[in-house]
Amino acid sequence: MRIKDIDAVLPQTQCQECGYAACLPYAEAIARGEADIAQCAPGGVETLEALAKLMGVDATPYRQEVQQRYRPPSVAVIDEAYCIGCLKCITACPVEAIVGSAKMMHTVLPDVCTGCELCLLPCPTDCISMMAVSSEKKIPASAARRHYGAKKERLQKMSDAKKVSIPDSIKAQRDYIESARLRVLAKKSTPNASG
Repeated sequence: MRIKDIDAVLPQTQCQECGYAACLPYAEAIARGEADIAQCAPGGVETLEALAKLMGVDATPYRQEVQQRYRPPSVAVIDEAYCIGCLKCITACPVEAIVGSAKMMHTVLPDVCTGCELCLLPCPTDCISMMAVSSEKKIPASAARRHYGAKKERLQKMSDAKKVSIPDSIKAQRDYIESARLRVLAKKSTPNASG
């Protein structure tokens, strides 16, 4: 019951900034006494205070650290002109907030995106950026938890059914991504002819 209570106060961004794979493993580590209450950057002081209350500890020693690491709510935005449709961001997104298909541009569903930033690093063309949103526009933790659980369940079913698709040629996929990346870089460095 305590793990569930701890998990309930976490923002459910599933960002891994706490050092754990998702919010629930972090909650489990807190309950076991293996993690402190100051590791949730997107949760900020509000989450720190809620965790301190649940755990019966003083939040004061952690407050400054949490304020420095706080990451305000945001959503991913894809510059569609530079998206090569490589699927890397879709694979990285823990809540399925990015939609698109192979070799086609992708887009972000802002009402689903938790702002975890996990899509930024795998993008070979750096076409994804984060846009700040107001606290009222961020996805509720319960909805984020539901989206995360749905993706995990879907992936588990695919794995269980041995339906995980493996590309016919990994080299061909890598060659495509690299050539597309180079085209985008060339496009970015070429001045706009109409400007």
